[in-house]
Amino acid sequence: MDRPALDNLLVLADRSRPEVDVTFREIQSDLPTWAHEVTILDADDSELPAGLVADRAIVIGGDGSMIAQARRLVGQDIPLIGVNCGRLGFLAAFDPMSLRQFEAKVFGAAPPMQRHLLLTVEHHTSEGLSGRYLAVNDAVIRSGPPWRMLELAMFIGGVPGPHLRGDGLVIASPTGSTAHNLSAGGPIIGPGVDALVVSPLAPQSLAFRPTVLAAQEGVEVEVIHGNTGTTLILDGQQDVALAPSDRVTVHRADQSIAFVTRPDEPFWQILLDRMRWAAPPVYR
Repeated sequence: MDRPALDNLLVLADRSRPEVDVTFREIQSDLPTWAHEVTILDADDSELPAGLVADRAIVIGGDGSMIAQARRLVGQDIPLIGVNCGRLGFLAAFDPMSLRQFEAKVFGAAPPMQRHLLLTVEHHTSEGLSGRYLAVNDAVIRSGPPWRMLELAMFIGGVPGPHLRGDGLVIASPTGSTAHNLSAGGPIIGPGVDALVVSPLAPQSLAFRPTVLAAQEGVEVEVIHGNTGTTLILDGQQDVALAPSDRVTVHRADQSIAFVTRPDEPFWQILLDRMRWAAPPVYR
């Protein structure tokens, strides 16, 4: 690039983590070539500065950092560029080398990107609405200590559904379908599909299978029988205690978030290369 392509670039990095600081210093000298103005903020959960303007945001970290910063930037409509220094790098797709390799596209007028559906999650108690949250990946209800079986009543699109007896339930977005949902035996949902996936955790009934439903229908779950430690977990990062008769509703949020993608790594290629999708046995 002969001149900066962007007016404003935001960089989010927790530089107290050695691996993040090393990666930040690797790209620090490139930042003035990518944008006229660069704002560097700590990747925490503090409020963004008033009047912040950015055309793109670089998030240095792993997939967890991408999820946390996606929630933080909701409503700003700033596409996120993930620079991975974690383990998998499913959402944080770039490293310093590939960021330089594709800089003309990433920092150009029309970067390759994918918009991701977000979840609005509401917690209701007998006294009414207790909390409203945003989730990128999933809302998970876990039985918790002393780990007795849960009983949950489900409603889909307002229509009564099955009762689940088991260890819990995963309600995931397409983005989260490759996370906890996949480990629980749920299906992979392409990132452009307008759907939610509901997967039981260790269900007592063999007939309770993962289910894909239209995102606009939404899911409501009532805790019929729970434990003292029964918990709603949002993106694996935020916990909300649940009591019997509490209800959790999950539906598509009004907002979405955009992640800049690597031109050489389509979604299905990432599944093959990083998730080892359908990898055959190793023959000796």
